[in-house]
Amino acid sequence: MRTSKLKKVDTQASLTWVLTQISDHKITRVDELRPWRYPA
Repeated sequence: MRTSKLKKVDTQASLTWVLTQISDHKITRVDELRPWRYPA
């Protein structure tokens, strides 16, 4: 989560967003779920 802090991303909100997105997400596009891709 150090990257999240550097990018000033709320880690809890980011993790919640990832967990809601991951079930329908393709494994080949997992890079889209990185903390810096979180739509703040």
